[in-house]
Amino acid sequence: MNIDFNKSKGLVPVIIQDCLTLQVLMLGYMNEEAFEKTKKEGKVTFFSRSKNRLWTKGETSKNYLWVKDISLDCDQDTLLIKVSPDGPTCHTGMYSCFGEKTSQGFVYELQNVIEQRIDNKTEDSYTYQLYQKGINKVAQKVGEEAVEVVIEAKDNNETLFKNEAADLLYHYLVLLKSKGFKLEDIEAVLRERHKNK
Repeated sequence: MNIDFNKSKGLVPVIIQDCLTLQVLMLGYMNEEAFEKTKKEGKVTFFSRSKNRLWTKGETSKNYLWVKDISLDCDQDTLLIKVSPDGPTCHTGMYSCFGEKTSQGFVYELQNVIEQRIDNKTEDSYTYQLYQKGINKVAQKVGEEAVEVVIEAKDNNETLFKNEAADLLYHYLVLLKSKGFKLEDIEAVLRERHKNK
């Protein structure tokens, strides 16, 4: 990696991004020494322009940013570092310096649609009609879809398998809503398990 530290008085901007959610957490600056320390220790160290010294994120709070991937932009003067954060990144206690934690991707958009159909009691919606039948029926549908995924997994029809997998995921989201949970709640469990391994 050939970083051009000469363009801005020896410093390059560094965008910090959560490796799982891809949410931008903060922006900092590195000189060559900070970059080498970051690579060596596996946790992000910046050059603090206000303190005029190296500063490891988390040295006081213990909310370290553990490096998962480092990329250099096309001009070789900006870094993107994907990290696994130990806790809130912002000094205010927020998850990100740009606001609270946000979810990414279409699955979360679908979760929001399911919630709206149920919360708004959208009568002509399959989602609301299924929800109205109660937790037993919703759980039964998840079971049926899971069995269909297993059956299609044993065959070689990729289209059928992907469609059954999509049906399972959709019904699972309805089940989560029926139980009063969100994908974020399940992610939190998985993150905690991941930390302990």
